[in-house]
Amino acid sequence: MSAGMRRLGLALLGPVLLAWAAYSVAAEDTVPAAGAETARATFAGGCFWCMEPPFDKLEGVLSTTSGYAGGPEPDPTYEQVARGLTGHAEVVQVVYDPARISYEELLQVFWRNIDPLAVDRQFCDAGPQYRSAIFYHDEAQRAAAEKSLQEIRTRFSAPVATVIAPLGGSFYPAEAYHQDYYLKNPLRYRFYRFNCGRDERLESLWGAEEER
Repeated sequence: MSAGMRRLGLALLGPVLLAWAAYSVAAEDTVPAAGAETARATFAGGCFWCMEPPFDKLEGVLSTTSGYAGGPEPDPTYEQVARGLTGHAEVVQVVYDPARISYEELLQVFWRNIDPLAVDRQFCDAGPQYRSAIFYHDEAQRAAAEKSLQEIRTRFSAPVATVIAPLGGSFYPAEAYHQDYYLKNPLRYRFYRFNCGRDERLESLWGAEEER
């Protein structure tokens, strides 16, 4: 399913979108502030709708926010990103309690929910805006991400396309109707995910995984 088809599906929501208009675009207002007790991790794994559920299931994860990162343009919109005009990737930012779950554990879940061999695409979505990437927040995350990448490379004979890059503060929450899309629109979400062939490809790469 292309980004165009996704936009068509969203257009069909009509009254549903209007009902959610009251939901604040300032998604960070609902996210606990990162401080001594919390930390943030940012991952790009294709469609951000599909990257929220595996992290939301984890004990120690406090919130997930769909958004955009990795591009130079400020305040990008979904339409701009989906058309590949800004250099951003669709990402999910995870706020977590490092006393309850480690960054290394988040990395394990990230890898098993992406296709690390795909270049500038994930599953049915094509373009650099759907690239896979780990955007690290500090040097400790960078080191852990690099170590995990080396481990993943030993698993596959083909090159791993996932990149590791600094976040650089360039995370922009996506529009309100994208947040928790799988909860707000479960049937549409499952239809998209099935038609995109995501789970079939993930199983062929990693086997059956509970985190999905």
